[in-house]
Amino acid sequence: MNGKAGKSPLAEVARNVVDGLERTERIMLSGHVQGVGFRPFVYRLAKQHGLTGHVRNRLGEVEIVASGPASELLRFEQDLIDRSPPLSRPSLDSVDVIEYQHFDAFEISESSAGEAPRIFVPQDFFMCDECRTELDDPADRRYRYPFINCTQCGPRYTLIEALPYDRPNTSMAGFPLCPDCDAEYRDPADRRFHAEPVACPTCGPQLEFHDKKAGVVAATDAALGAALEKLHHGHIIAVKGIGGYHLMCDARDYTVVDELRWRKHRPAKPLAVMFPLEGEDGLDRVRQYADLSTAEAALLKSPARPIVLVAKNGNNDLARNVAPGLGEFGVFLPYSPLHALLLDSFDAPLVATSANISGEPVLTDNDEVEARIANVVDSFLHHNRPIVRPADDPVYRRVGGGMRPLRIGRGCAPVELELPHRQRVPTLAVGGHMKGTLALSWDDRVVVSPHIGEMDSPRSLKVFEQVASDLQGLYGVTAKRIVCDAHPGYTTHRWARNQELPVVTVWHHAAHASALAAELGSDERQLVFTWDGVGLGEDGTLWGGEALLGRPGDWRRVCSLQTFRLPGGDKAGREPWRSAAAMHWACGKPWADCPDSDGLAYTAWQKNLNCVETSAVGRVFDAAAALVLGRTHVSFEAEGPMHLEAICQASAAPIGMPLEKDDTGTWRADWRPLLDMLGDDNQSAALRAEVFHSSMAQLVLDQARAVRDEHGVSVVGLSGGVFQNRVLTDGAIELLRGDGFEVLLPSILPVNDAGLSYGQAAEMAARDSRG
Repeated sequence: MNGKAGKSPLAEVARNVVDGLERTERIMLSGHVQGVGFRPFVYRLAKQHGLTGHVRNRLGEVEIVASGPASELLRFEQDLIDRSPPLSRPSLDSVDVIEYQHFDAFEISESSAGEAPRIFVPQDFFMCDECRTELDDPADRRYRYPFINCTQCGPRYTLIEALPYDRPNTSMAGFPLCPDCDAEYRDPADRRFHAEPVACPTCGPQLEFHDKKAGVVAATDAALGAALEKLHHGHIIAVKGIGGYHLMCDARDYTVVDELRWRKHRPAKPLAVMFPLEGEDGLDRVRQYADLSTAEAALLKSPARPIVLVAKNGNNDLARNVAPGLGEFGVFLPYSPLHALLLDSFDAPLVATSANISGEPVLTDNDEVEARIANVVDSFLHHNRPIVRPADDPVYRRVGGGMRPLRIGRGCAPVELELPHRQRVPTLAVGGHMKGTLALSWDDRVVVSPHIGEMDSPRSLKVFEQVASDLQGLYGVTAKRIVCDAHPGYTTHRWARNQELPVVTVWHHAAHASALAAELGSDERQLVFTWDGVGLGEDGTLWGGEALLGRPGDWRRVCSLQTFRLPGGDKAGREPWRSAAAMHWACGKPWADCPDSDGLAYTAWQKNLNCVETSAVGRVFDAAAALVLGRTHVSFEAEGPMHLEAICQASAAPIGMPLEKDDTGTWRADWRPLLDMLGDDNQSAALRAEVFHSSMAQLVLDQARAVRDEHGVSVVGLSGGVFQNRVLTDGAIELLRGDGFEVLLPSILPVNDAGLSYGQAAEMAARDSRG
């Protein structure tokens, strides 16, 4: 009676149940059942059902041998799934009736010698309801203790130094257990049985408040009180959490938010806001500031506790400079006991943005954070539990009818996925240059790291190297080759070339396409639009408006945009006027508002000096924002397109872009019909933004139709950072589905460059499978 044969193990067993008949069964479960308190759960459940036997880890699965009445065994098996710990994801693989065995009790057994479990590195978990109850109970010995945890909550990934996952191999090794905690740790009936981070005020980590003027407040309660006093008086403090520090201040105070922006050199990028829990579902306070859909509310309350981008409602006291010019802002709930204590006591929303130098990984070390951001904050709320590796907060947005990640991090990463093909040798995929992640793959498994950051600083490279080493060490897998982006200027490419391992390159947009296909387990031929800001193409130009036809390991370009020469190289990302100017110059049109007052950029463009040839849709969006909104200069990536999307209120009639095949057989779209409309100040900015988005969505359909007519393909995928734009993506999906196409969009990994490492791994596995 094996569940892998396609039949339900429980259904098979139920047919043979005779009430009162004693028997013994072997039950096998797989999935996320290790490191999440599953064996203690099984132990307690077996006790409740009056069963005897044992449970143990066995070759990556959990094996249960249980004796008792057949009817009780059946209820036990149903409860294994229905009542499983919230952080586990068990799959009931098989239930076999074996020769009857008598046991005196039910026990947790050690894994057999030589039967090393399938390694699963757990993520960091939010505070569970039971710990929350204890945190708020004055009679509990962990009352208001900021580091309360159990097998169902608390840090994991950010404190594991080595495997096996035992306390001596974590950053809790320096905190010996007191007798009370030790008794809980050793009691199988206790929910803190082998909870490696378990601690209490007597034996565990403590808070310490550092004020740059007043000095040090050492005691945990006093430190928390001092931090709250500073927040109430309009100060900015750095708070050490699970995976790094947050910069926190009153989200209702325009002045302090403005001061934070000035000190951090972050004039416009949206800031995330953490809300206190309130009401039956904990979201009443959030609803005072945001309009939540059912899906957004559910995600906010999910175990990952991510930042979720939601629609503002205007009837509140949120400082208008939290997310200036945008209709959305990022909200999240307290996920650690320290956050809960802060937000409960402050009783109002707090800005909680990553404490880092722009683009770098979030800061984690007490001394380093004081050295590097002392000019940004007024004080620091530290603790003395070391953070082994950073994990920034994940970010999600509703796009394409579902909640999709823009960044993976604490609580949802490392992400373990399967590959459609087996990897020939263990492979380390190092991603791209922006939104860096790493992927370690072997056999048909792949593990994708949390967000690292932009790979253009020494600290980013240092964390990148640590994560590359840690993933191999934790999973016991040594990479035998490295796969990287083909762009020789990327830090990750140069790093790969400096290692003593074989290096294979994957084209940027092939990795985007393979990431989508592999996540969805698809190996059929499909058309994938890979629209983004930049990526080196096979012809030496910078792609970003391509559609690739094929499958992992076998992609070819079939659609693109007409290219244009972009002056200034990398400057274009922060100076979108260059894209608008280049598009005008390419078709001989004047642009009266062009900021090139000295004519140097135009001269360079004419002489093709420091110019790159590009087909990138991301640069077309930049040009549109410059023309419609006057966003000639921006302070962060995609600032202009985000504001352009934000002013769209409805759909509008599109402007068609003619398609024509070039010498390589690629369908090229001519964007020139858009320019006059984008620059027409007689039309409102909102209407021009709507027409632009509708036109780009229509282009997806027009190119998909052309490829379908030629190649018969009816499956269309959307990949690349441009498809984070909800107006574009929702519009394109509606048109495609209305025309009979099946549309694919990733939902586990981001559609942006954070998915490149996974795509590189998938591309290599597919190549291996084809010899």
